[in-house]
Amino acid sequence: MSTTVWAGKFLTVQTEGTWEYAERRGQIAAAVIVAIDAGDVILVEQFRVPLGRACLELPAGLVGDETAGESVTVAAGRELEEETGYRAAAIEDLGLFYSSPGMTSECFTLVRATGLTKVGDGGGDGDENITVHRVPLADIPAFVAAKREAGVAIDAKMLLILAGAIL
Repeated sequence: MSTTVWAGKFLTVQTEGTWEYAERRGQIAAAVIVAIDAGDVILVEQFRVPLGRACLELPAGLVGDETAGESVTVAAGRELEEETGYRAAAIEDLGLFYSSPGMTSECFTLVRATGLTKVGDGGGDGDENITVHRVPLADIPAFVAAKREAGVAIDAKMLLILAGAIL
């Protein structure tokens, strides 16, 4: 049986035996978006408080944090447009994945967004300051290396885009 050590708006910290872990509260989930258009991938860069610096990531966002019962695909479309300024003609659910199962119960649904149309500037909501990057897939390894060299953190989910070059 787990014990709640601390509870915030979106997270709780739990203990169970010798384990300490974070857990998402309520029915809030997350969507991570692989948005590829004409051979380019859409990435975002934003400051992350836990890291104390900017982080290069795939676009992503919470599901159900604004509207209870929101579907993953609807939330992913909303987040893609809010963060990047791109609207997708189609969003395909690629499955559920766990972020860091030794530390948190958090999971995310990976989706693929296709048929992109630029409809705005993106940049996130009032609390976010997101920089949007449109990078040719062939240039991703060099782009990531340059960002890392510049001191930008690299989200582990970027391995999805780097996998071909790594393998």
